[in-house]
Amino acid sequence: MNKELLAKLNQKKEVYRGWKQGQVPWEEYREIVRVAREQVRKAKALTELHLARDVKGNKKDFYRYVSDRRKTREIVSPLRKEAGHLVTWDVEKAEVPNNFFASVFNSKCTSHTAQVAKGKGEDWENEEPLTVGDDQVRGCLRSLKEHKSMGPDEMHPWVLRELADEVTKPLSIISERSLRSGDVPTDWSRGNITPIFKNCTPC
Repeated sequence: MNKELLAKLNQKKEVYRGWKQGQVPWEEYREIVRVAREQVRKAKALTELHLARDVKGNKKDFYRYVSDRRKTREIVSPLRKEAGHLVTWDVEKAEVPNNFFASVFNSKCTSHTAQVAKGKGEDWENEEPLTVGDDQVRGCLRSLKEHKSMGPDEMHPWVLRELADEVTKPLSIISERSLRSGDVPTDWSRGNITPIFKNCTPC
């Protein structure tokens, strides 16, 4: 955004006000809009070209630009609870779909799961119990993507990947005990959830 481009954008705003007030003809306004749009398009293409050429020496600006382009800036609108009143706080808006999804898991789902397990017969009961080996845990840690963000534990994937050999044993013990007892650690059930609003457009 250089001075020339900013001046052109300001001129477009002024001409738009003049057109709304009937002081500027439509053809003149459309021409200024076309020129301003063309200059913005050229400035954007030039910026992307410079970022692509300098990506080896300046990766930070390149990935910052890509990250900004991929961000979702839409704000979730107020949601309505079953009782009928609207909720506006982010925590409350996250609870509305969570409560709905939890409501569909009832005793029928549990009984259906039990019937499926029972239908497998004695062969399923006689199978050897599942185990969590050190090699499995180490393989999962080393396959973590370094550029992913941290979870609720605030432990970066890059750290876990670099310390795979050191943390493999305790994680395998915890996973094994969790599998045998059927209990999952509370921290493992937490996550950073971001509700994304989707526009409902008619087909």
